[in-house]
Amino acid sequence: MNMNILYFITYCIGIMASSLNMDQTKVYNTMKMSGILDEFIIPCYDSLHTFGQDYLIETIKEIMIKRGVISSIIV
Repeated sequence: MNMNILYFITYCIGIMASSLNMDQTKVYNTMKMSGILDEFIIPCYDSLHTFGQDYLIETIKEIMIKRGVISSIIV
């Protein structure tokens, strides 16, 4: 993994923590345990990093809901 991907992961965790009003550590653990980091964010980095913050938040929220790690009521 290169530094650009690492910075992007950190960025995604930060915006999701802010959006969900959750601790960044909890967001990281949730995204890691559910496979969102390894199965979505890292493999799709080349295209994802070109999108804006709002798109990233909504897309990651949808995946989190589909994987059952957050409720659609929370968002």
